[in-house]
Amino acid sequence: MRRWMVVCVTVLVLGAGCSDDPGGSSPPPPAPTTPSATSATHTPTPSATPAQHSGTLELLPRFSGQRAMRTVRHLADVIGPRLATGPGFRRAATYVEGRFAATGYSVHRQPFRVPAGDSWGVPVRAGRSSNVVATGLGFDPTAPYVVVGAHLDTVAVAPGAEDNASGVAVLLELAHVLRGFPQVVLVAFGGEEPRGPGDLHHFGSKAYVEQLTDELGINLRAMVSLDRVGVGTVVPLSSVGGTPAALRDRLADVADDLGIPTVVEHDSASDHESFADAGFLAARVGSTPYAGYHSAADVPAVVSPAQLGRVGDLLISWLRAS
Repeated sequence: MRRWMVVCVTVLVLGAGCSDDPGGSSPPPPAPTTPSATSATHTPTPSATPAQHSGTLELLPRFSGQRAMRTVRHLADVIGPRLATGPGFRRAATYVEGRFAATGYSVHRQPFRVPAGDSWGVPVRAGRSSNVVATGLGFDPTAPYVVVGAHLDTVAVAPGAEDNASGVAVLLELAHVLRGFPQVVLVAFGGEEPRGPGDLHHFGSKAYVEQLTDELGINLRAMVSLDRVGVGTVVPLSSVGGTPAALRDRLADVADDLGIPTVVEHDSASDHESFADAGFLAARVGSTPYAGYHSAADVPAVVSPAQLGRVGDLLISWLRAS
């Protein structure tokens, strides 16, 4: 695996400081992790803002939590469980690909292998899955950019409304708001859910990082994973313990400015870990505990449109910052 280490320097288009540690309407959607967080003190830092772009976000539509809920219902109720190597996942990936393309993105699939194992008590075979990668039509690989991702797969038995249709719904609503804005890459990851203990997880994000070219690796400034973002009224923000926390803390600063309550933690149980392990600034948004976790009870009723709206407003404000 190629590895790029974050350097503590001032970057003109992205402050990547190190530390220790949409309102318009839209048509209906087209038809077709194990928590391990440890709380830490929030120490704000004026860094880890996204890439500056040629253009403005000011006149774009507002983020809509209600519109995002339509995506949650489609993924969880219409499609249902989305095992990374199964037909439900393939239907969901086609749906997400169409949604990205409809909002002005160039979309491609990034296939990878997933091993056999145990999906939360259900034996599963090895197979292939894929990431759905959306880039703006003016994307410049020689310029700084950020990645925002959310895993599309579920464990075998769960319809996955909160885990993680909520994150994918925010991702697609960001696509609607940004409308192909070039230096924000949006990724629906496959194969995030575990297939056993230890390192048998995060297969899609590992594949994404391993397939970065040198140029793309050098210019990637930050990665945010949206994972279980629709429960509660407080937004969890986390970084991987022992890696730089500047991005997590920058998100907390932005949330403070918006009056959005947060809890700041360390957590490695999502796709941000793959990026942090490779030396990139990375953070997770989400992880509030809830009763339906990894079960058939993970249905749209557990997801709050207001919480989706808080997370969306936070991401848009962060992306607007310079």
